[in-house]
Amino acid sequence: MPPFRLPTVRSQIVCAAVLATAAALAGCTTGPDYVRPTLDIPAAYREDGPWKLAEPGVIDSNRMWWQVYGDPTLDALIAQANQANQTVQRAEAIYRQTQAALAAAGAAQLPVVGATAGAGRGRTNNNGSRLTDTFSAGLTASWEVDLWGSIRRAIEASQAATQSSSDDLAAARLSIQATLAQNYFLLRVNDRLRDLYARTLAAYERSAQLAQAQYAAGTALRSDVALAETQLRTAQALAIDLEAQRNLYEHAIAMLMGRAPAQFSLPPVPADAPLPFTLPTIPTGVPSDLLERRPDIASAERLAAAANANIGVARAAYYPRLTLSASGGYAGPVFGDLLTTPTRVWSLGAALAQTLFDGGLRKARDAQAVAAFDAAAAQYRQVTLAGFQEVEDNLSTLRVLDREIAVQDQAVRAAQLAEQLALTQYRAGTATYLSVVTAQTLLLTNQRTAAQLLARQLVASVTLIRATGGGWSTADTAPLAVSSTDSPSLAR
Repeated sequence: MPPFRLPTVRSQIVCAAVLATAAALAGCTTGPDYVRPTLDIPAAYREDGPWKLAEPGVIDSNRMWWQVYGDPTLDALIAQANQANQTVQRAEAIYRQTQAALAAAGAAQLPVVGATAGAGRGRTNNNGSRLTDTFSAGLTASWEVDLWGSIRRAIEASQAATQSSSDDLAAARLSIQATLAQNYFLLRVNDRLRDLYARTLAAYERSAQLAQAQYAAGTALRSDVALAETQLRTAQALAIDLEAQRNLYEHAIAMLMGRAPAQFSLPPVPADAPLPFTLPTIPTGVPSDLLERRPDIASAERLAAAANANIGVARAAYYPRLTLSASGGYAGPVFGDLLTTPTRVWSLGAALAQTLFDGGLRKARDAQAVAAFDAAAAQYRQVTLAGFQEVEDNLSTLRVLDREIAVQDQAVRAAQLAEQLALTQYRAGTATYLSVVTAQTLLLTNQRTAAQLLARQLVASVTLIRATGGGWSTADTAPLAVSSTDSPSLAR
């Protein structure tokens, strides 16, 4: 095949001039450069202070945050949820979609090259009634010069959207992990309550037997036996309700792990064993840290960046579009002579297109893009404010619960002493059974309240960890590389 060359130096000069002009203009970019929306960030949290628990364990980005509770069972459950949870898998699939969209946006920077081949037979006015054959083969190429930065702004928007999707994936993981941990802790506290009720029911049965014996001996009233029976049956009903609650916690954990409830069960901790976890110290940092540590805030900020870039895409439509094209090949009446020099054809071209009237379409799209950015900026500020509130809420809750639990422990000890004294006095015949029932009911109420406070403290600690990002950081996001052939990679 003979080499394909431009036939004249003049054509080469014209082509070079067009390319040089396009390259010079391609440095222009329409639309405003992105600036993160401003926020009035406080210097410190209102509730921050020396209230933190003195237990070991610190949240940091070098370890899985749930490991600070020191519970191997919880570690295993969350590890399974990270792999099988359907919400996380959906977020991961959406992230892969945005990666592919970014790769597609990057492809617009490169020329489009194609191949053509054809064969035909027909009659024209030039050859009278004679039928002729035509054969052709060649290559075509076209390239839209990004004069005003429309493609670059589109890539910028796609990059930001991909980063936002990556942050959404991290937020989904964090949400699932935190929800599972909270349900797990509630289940373990429920186990402790069931143990409490098992001991309480045994004590109530002994008290009922005592009342029955006193009644048989003629030293107690029939109403004492009825009170004892009522108290026992009421406690039994509450114990049964705890079993229903445990089943719901177990079902929730199974769902979070991507499993059907029938496929999962979690045995209780032995009654004589301590709870398998400890409360960690949770460093909150300063409010400005949330901008880098919470994936939902980072996602909202990236969406604002994408909306800002789309303003540039909309405004580039006001300017003309330049497309360069080239084609070359062979065309002739004889297929065997197709690749000879006489049948060679070529063309170079440049097309400049400008919309003169569109009924206000470009103006409307520009206004739409500006409004979309304003909405994204407002959403970013709102998500950030909600983050501040969530941290403050749980700092306050933990501070108050720390004091409340200390007082509640004193109330439990006092109720235990009151129960012992009431039983002693009843056996001696110096008190009625009503005083025993009152003291036992008061003890059970205080013990149940103590367990519920522990559950609230555990849930609040997990919520605070989630509110402060769980050790996640925007530094975990690797720089995005745009390629026309490969999807970019974001490391988490």
